[in-house]
Amino acid sequence: MASPQQPPLQPSRRPLGFVAAGRDFIDAVANSSPARLALIVFSLVILVFTALLSLPAASVSGDVTPLHDAMFTAVSAVCVTGLTVVSTAAYWSVFGQVLILVAIQVGGLGILTMASLLALAVNRRLGVRGKLIAQEGMNTGRLGEVGSLLRIVVATTVLIELALAAVLAPRFMLLGEPPVQAIWHAVFYSISSFNNAGFTPHSDGLVPYENDPWILIPLMLGVFIGSLGFPVIMVLLQSRLKPRRWNLHTKLTLVVSFILLGAGSLLWAAFEWFNQQTIAGMGVGDKILHAVFASVMMRSGGFSLVDMADQDASTLVITDMLMFAGGGSASTAGGIKVTTIAVIFLAIIAEARGDTDVRAFARNIPAGALRVAISVVMLGATMVAVATLALLVITDQTLQPVLFEVISAFATVGLSIGLSPELPPAGKYVLAATMFAGRVGTITLAAALALRQRKPLYHYPEERPIIG
Repeated sequence: MASPQQPPLQPSRRPLGFVAAGRDFIDAVANSSPARLALIVFSLVILVFTALLSLPAASVSGDVTPLHDAMFTAVSAVCVTGLTVVSTAAYWSVFGQVLILVAIQVGGLGILTMASLLALAVNRRLGVRGKLIAQEGMNTGRLGEVGSLLRIVVATTVLIELALAAVLAPRFMLLGEPPVQAIWHAVFYSISSFNNAGFTPHSDGLVPYENDPWILIPLMLGVFIGSLGFPVIMVLLQSRLKPRRWNLHTKLTLVVSFILLGAGSLLWAAFEWFNQQTIAGMGVGDKILHAVFASVMMRSGGFSLVDMADQDASTLVITDMLMFAGGGSASTAGGIKVTTIAVIFLAIIAEARGDTDVRAFARNIPAGALRVAISVVMLGATMVAVATLALLVITDQTLQPVLFEVISAFATVGLSIGLSPELPPAGKYVLAATMFAGRVGTITLAAALALRQRKPLYHYPEERPIIG
């Protein structure tokens, strides 16, 4: 009797050794420390764009871009900062500008968000690992919100950027630009504004449009909406703009954002109203438009209508403060974030009143949130101090321009007095490290501290030191 025919051998479906090892490594890091994964992925993406921008095809001249300039531009784009050491319009070719735009979009959405979207597209679902990665990238509190938030992030980003481009393109055409060029500029500005990047495809920036509300208002709206953060946008969409259904984070973000917008506009107008080098010669309407535009951009947008060096010294101090404050959490804006400021301010009010609880909108804010807020502020101030000291040692510049440039880099704003292009390579590396730390450092610290909870088995006796 013939033996039964053996089935043909099937090729092994086990992944290759290095693929399996890489997957195991990602699993281990994602489960143990998603914040560490954010640092690794951000670094790898920056290195990829640095290599691409170094190619001869990325520059107009066809020459290889020096490493310090390519890395500075890559970090600035991926970290959605907007500081430049070479002219975006004059130095980079079309290929180079497309690379910068892609880097802005990837960095604005968040590297980990993009990775989660890719996993969702391939596997049709997100496992626990994917949700942990996305949760770290978007800084959302509940794991169950990740899937819906991912969809809202993509839909909101695409719709807002398309709407901005649809408004800007016809205006550029009416101003005399060819259709293809007008569409390209509209797309570039829409992505750059919503992601709070501040890159401009024009060699002279927005100066030719300083009195054109059809250009400036869409850019302001794009920057302001992008600075609110995707969790806030999700709540606004789900609640249909009904305040009673907003959570505490949304209320704090909106209230503080509008307070800073109004205060920044009034102070900028007060200090620059009679400045002959900026807006003194303009009409009242144009002055107000400039003041509101400057207030929006000082917190992360990075676009400017006047030379920063021509502003009053008091205006520069106000700009430093607003840049350090930044925008909303899990947004495309930088800084220490407006909710951090809100929590610390509410704690000061509670202490002044003698309250034991920190309250806002009929909610108690836990003591752990206050500790995280203080840690974020102290870390941010330390980063700014260290980078400022390093640049003062490297260069022969005075304190004011160095501090302004460092805060702009840390808060990923992109406003500049013109110091960045003049820095030696070592100084550019310092600013690049500051941009990277400002983009991922405070977020990583906040996430790590929020997730790290230790319950002591015993308590020492309390003893209050003298404070103040």
